[in-house]
Amino acid sequence: MSGKASGRRPRADALRNREGLIDAAKAAFAEIGPEVSLEEIARRAGVGIGTLYRHFPARDDIIAAVYRREVDQLGDAATALLAENPPLEALGAWLKLAIDYLATKKLIVPALGTMTGGSAALVAHSGSRLIGAVNEMVNAARQAGVLRTGVEPNDLMQALAALAYNTGAPGWRESAERVADIIVAGLRA
Repeated sequence: MSGKASGRRPRADALRNREGLIDAAKAAFAEIGPEVSLEEIARRAGVGIGTLYRHFPARDDIIAAVYRREVDQLGDAATALLAENPPLEALGAWLKLAIDYLATKKLIVPALGTMTGGSAALVAHSGSRLIGAVNEMVNAARQAGVLRTGVEPNDLMQALAALAYNTGAPGWRESAERVADIIVAGLRA
């Protein structure tokens, strides 16, 4: 009986293998592209192909896992950053993490395009996680009285979309980080 069916938590080595496979897949998609073989991902993770298939029965599963993990980490970061920083500092740090996410997304989008089942559910999940994080940050800044009047969460979603513009251009990351600082400065009450 599998751990899921019995309600038991996966073993530590199984969790390590899963995370290692996701890390290896992310790096392989970045270096080789969406056509990277599953054997290459398993090799990079230091596991056999059977271990890969135990965790990810289909190619779409590992593509989705890489994308979902990136989105979930960004979504979860809002709460963590707010717990440790004033709201606008937290927002600035979160925008820098969003820039990292956008760089990764640029690498994973071609692989998403190869998913046989489509990526609509994954895209919906990412939209909902990001909107939730932005709402949380805007509400915290509003409650602290440090947010410029009239700013709505959708305004920050638009700003995030603007940061994603032209991710392939030379110097994009540095420019995006400067723009993130400008955005935060413009949000101050």
